[in-house]
Amino acid sequence: MAHKIFGVLGLGIFGKTLAYELASFEQEVIALDNREKHVQEVADYVTKGAVGDITDLEFLKAAGIDQCDTVIIATGNNLEASALALIHCKKLGVGNIIAKARGENYEEVLYGLGANQIISPERSAAKDLTSSLLRHSIANIIHVEDDISFIEFTLPESWLGKSLAQLNVRKKYDLNIIGFRTSKTAPLETNFNPNHVFSEKLIVNAVGSKRTFEEFDYLGYL
Repeated sequence: MAHKIFGVLGLGIFGKTLAYELASFEQEVIALDNREKHVQEVADYVTKGAVGDITDLEFLKAAGIDQCDTVIIATGNNLEASALALIHCKKLGVGNIIAKARGENYEEVLYGLGANQIISPERSAAKDLTSSLLRHSIANIIHVEDDISFIEFTLPESWLGKSLAQLNVRKKYDLNIIGFRTSKTAPLETNFNPNHVFSEKLIVNAVGSKRTFEEFDYLGYL
């Protein structure tokens, strides 16, 4: 098994859950927070837990953050704290830094300081809930960033008897088909003929942009 070292800075609900999930897959986790209670709550399952100020370079170094493959700055309410922690992680040579952000202004600043990825759990959760409430053909969807999503859906009834070339899904739905499965457990078939006429229900895997396909599905237009 491949083991990595993850640093989780900030142990609110998001940070604690993240630390627990990473540790449950036998990854090394260094969990830091300025509240002793929060550190104690994760102490039994992380590799190392420490109480201190994540904006303090010496504290981060002493905790072993310089040994991390990835650091997640899991506190998104204080931009100054997140920014300082990010700058210090860069100084310590961390190659992959992910930061939680409360809004677009935070995102812009943190990206400008060198974050590799910005996440907004509240925004992602709201999108996922909306999808689960409205979907028809869509079975699973992962919102990656902005309006880009990985989508798995059941071939719509209206697509039967037609080919991808006839459906022109890229132009109509901003959808790029990756492949097909005959069932949930079947291997993904990525070598397909765009002129093949669909004669059976398949599970389709695709990348969508601009959320156009989602809109068609949620409104029942497929």
